[in-house]
Amino acid sequence: MGFVKAMLLVEEGLPIIIQFNPKEYSVSNGVKYSEKSIPGQEGAILQFVAGETPTLTMNLLFDTYIPPTMEIPVEGGIDVTLLTRQVIALTHIKGTLHRPPMVTFLWGSVTFKGVVTSVKQQFTMFLPIGIPVRAKLDVTFKSVNQTDFLRLMTPLESPDRTKFRTIKEGDQLWRLAEAEYGSADQWRVIAKANGICNPLDIYPGQVIKLPAL
Repeated sequence: MGFVKAMLLVEEGLPIIIQFNPKEYSVSNGVKYSEKSIPGQEGAILQFVAGETPTLTMNLLFDTYIPPTMEIPVEGGIDVTLLTRQVIALTHIKGTLHRPPMVTFLWGSVTFKGVVTSVKQQFTMFLPIGIPVRAKLDVTFKSVNQTDFLRLMTPLESPDRTKFRTIKEGDQLWRLAEAEYGSADQWRVIAKANGICNPLDIYPGQVIKLPAL
């Protein structure tokens, strides 16, 4: 396989060929949890809240410097911002879209579709007249959250009818709420629907109503 240049495919725009392939890049993924205190329990439980948006970060180098030669003993080069402004523009609102464009980073086996959320420029070399000819960009991309697609893949179901459960040994209201509604906080809904003042005041064999939300 020959040398492959990294590029940015821009929504409703021309592709941007990266002048120098990045030396490295990083992709971060994560999830958010919240701690819930449950009456009668010694410690809090962790409850899943949501997934965090995948993030891609990298450094891109741009260089337009032309060193002096025997034929032309004067150093030269064009203003490097003529190249870097293409990347900076990805953070600006595009008139036809009324928002910044979506961008796909392509390089080898890597395909990352998202938006550019941050670009930090650092100019590291200048001509004697002050024109910058070398720059490093710290670029951050965030993946596009395709809500409709994610909903089809992992549908969030909410109970739409009242149900009844028989309490077994070891059952607790917050466990029933977590299993039925996906949130331990909803134990109060169950307690209210069953006239229970103390969430620990339940017993095996007791029939509990789980109301529709």
